[in-house]
Amino acid sequence: MSRQISMKLFPALLLGVFSGAVGASGFQLLEQGSGLGNAYAGSAAKSNDASTIFWNPAGMTQLGPRAVSGGLTAVKASFKFDDKGSQVGEFGPGGRMGAGDGGDAGNWGYIPNGYLSWALTPNLYVGLGIGAPFGLKTKYDEPWRGSAQSNEFDIKTMNINPSIAFKVNDMVSLGAGASWQKIEAEYYRRVAINSSPRFGALPQVTSHMSIDDDAWGWNIGALFTLSPATKVGLSYRSTIQYHTDGKVKLNGDGTRAGDATAVALSNAGGASNVKADLKVPDTFILSVTQKLSDRWELLGDVSWTGWSSIKNVDIYRTSGPQSGALAQTLDANFQNTYRIALGATYSLSEAVRLQFGLAYDQTPVKNSTSRLTSLPDNDRTWFTFGTQWKPAKEQTLELGLAYLYISDTKINKNETTANPLTNRGTVIGDYDSSVWILGAQYSLAF
Repeated sequence: MSRQISMKLFPALLLGVFSGAVGASGFQLLEQGSGLGNAYAGSAAKSNDASTIFWNPAGMTQLGPRAVSGGLTAVKASFKFDDKGSQVGEFGPGGRMGAGDGGDAGNWGYIPNGYLSWALTPNLYVGLGIGAPFGLKTKYDEPWRGSAQSNEFDIKTMNINPSIAFKVNDMVSLGAGASWQKIEAEYYRRVAINSSPRFGALPQVTSHMSIDDDAWGWNIGALFTLSPATKVGLSYRSTIQYHTDGKVKLNGDGTRAGDATAVALSNAGGASNVKADLKVPDTFILSVTQKLSDRWELLGDVSWTGWSSIKNVDIYRTSGPQSGALAQTLDANFQNTYRIALGATYSLSEAVRLQFGLAYDQTPVKNSTSRLTSLPDNDRTWFTFGTQWKPAKEQTLELGLAYLYISDTKINKNETTANPLTNRGTVIGDYDSSVWILGAQYSLAF
């Protein structure tokens, strides 16, 4: 008997593939198509292949009758914590939560993308894109000093983006799209309870929160061909408002004492259904491409991201004895950011082009006191290199490599409370961080 995958299960399977370590600042993922070798400079203006659907749908009018593009990017983030006097409680005898720096909280992430563009008439194009514009994973070695704040944090998104573009004249093209986006998040931490008569002496308890939702957004773009050598692109991608729901579960360490503690905490309101509102940010991009000669082309980008849409993420209980109560707040308090990118492409021959890029990417994290152990983010500088190879006129294979330098990152996150269920101590220290990105993109026009 044949097995059929339901429509509800299909997005969940895709989300399993669209996993990502963080690439851009915050938990934004720029790895949405070609251009890694140029640090994604000129993203809204270059319109070289079908991945323009994400950056600027108006760029479809610069493509052939049909175009497809697909790729995979591997991201390796590294976040190594060095303790400078954290103040945390005990998990039990021996103070296990007070030991260890958590190893490297960074992980490998893999981000696929796929696009299809189709000309209905010489001036009217439609397209479809699939990608993952947001993602993050941090996972510490247990036990470590910040276990009560975060042991593992994982965000996955999937974005399906039908688009349309219209060529007004030889100089002006306009485009728009709708985005159906799904998000899933998982959060693991230790419940840091000092030994007490109420909960026993071995409260080795893990809290696991999982939430998800899907919602709609939109994007628009304009492309101006000022001359055969100069193009200017403008694009905007909207915020998306999520109303997530899910569960918080408490698990013991497998011992009778640990399991009994988990049950006691659950009865006290530690486990329940939960809900949380989250608005992922909007983005505005201004891009320019300029051909200097038959061999050299310069690309530039200025982008703005409205990270201030994420302040405090309040998580409320929706079941159990404390239904309606505030279970936890993720105090991010993000600020809006800018990103500036410059790139250059050199045509070595008709078949081979070399790409170079440099970018500065601001963090939405304001300071050390608002920095989260689940997202130890800071300003980053991109250094990139890539190559394009055209085995035939209609085909392009692009490979890119990027190193993201992140300056030393300080954290002084105080989440100490009198309530044993919410007491997560103060994590004080420095992070030594960096990111490597390797990407491949194949494009075909036919």
